[in-house]
Amino acid sequence: MNRKNRSLEHRMVGDLPSLLEKGTLMVFNDSRVRHSRIYGVSEASGAEIEFLLLNKMDGAGRQWRSIVQRARRRRPGSRYLFAGALHAEILSNDGEFCLLEFENPVDDFWLDAHGHVPLPPYIRRKDSQLDAERYQTVYAHEYGSAAAPTAGLHFTPAILGELEKAGIGIAFVTLHVGLGTFLPVRSENVEDHAMHEEVYSICNETASLIERAKAEGRKILAVGTTSLRTLESAREEGRPGSLVLRRGEGATKIFIYPGYEFKVVDALFTNFHTPLSTLLMLVSAFAGKDFILNAYREAVRKGYRFFSYGDACLIL
Repeated sequence: MNRKNRSLEHRMVGDLPSLLEKGTLMVFNDSRVRHSRIYGVSEASGAEIEFLLLNKMDGAGRQWRSIVQRARRRRPGSRYLFAGALHAEILSNDGEFCLLEFENPVDDFWLDAHGHVPLPPYIRRKDSQLDAERYQTVYAHEYGSAAAPTAGLHFTPAILGELEKAGIGIAFVTLHVGLGTFLPVRSENVEDHAMHEEVYSICNETASLIERAKAEGRKILAVGTTSLRTLESAREEGRPGSLVLRRGEGATKIFIYPGYEFKVVDALFTNFHTPLSTLLMLVSAFAGKDFILNAYREAVRKGYRFFSYGDACLIL
């Protein structure tokens, strides 16, 4: 998709090295998906209940912010038995998220042994060993996401190598994807929608690469909306005409919708997003609502696949 001349072209991901300008800097999200879907047996009823662990709420890893199956039925004080004879109790529940406290710390070693790949709910089957590999980018590094940064699933080591041979730069940021990114907008006014906080980090090397590229007039291409949101969130006020990024760890609730002025990102590679999602609003802000909807109609006409394992688009 070309935003300037409003043109559409059908290509393959393998064509990227020939489609991008030499010197473009691609920024990927290297967050690694946890095996964060777990099942506990209710001590009161004996029923098996599904939990999705989102993020630790204490340093030890005993308390986790979670999504729970049929949340409104889960009362504070309810206790559950998980794999490995591990007990936990719901401390609070706001009807959307609950605070789950385990009797012993839960870490990524425990989750790898007892947890499941958090496949999206529209994939109506149990996860398999194949999903443990496929629902993870080839460059995933830092554990922390409850969902994959799915734009990155299109890239193989071979494609990354071809991009570097073509003079395309590659850099990494980390944003741990929470379910808040994918919750639909339910408020009547867009401005009233509240995004849930997600943690990100940018190392000094990546920040310097991005600042240098912008200073030299080279394009920054965000791979995925999570990379884009990280970069736009980390921008600091500097000298007029210059870009300064915040180093280290931060947190963002940034909600990008039409009218937003992009300060860092010049191009975007992303999957096709669902109606009423904050992600569809983000790409509409980036390329224009009418242009995006026209492109989506063309994608539907051509039989493109949406969702996590679906097709992608490049917006220049």
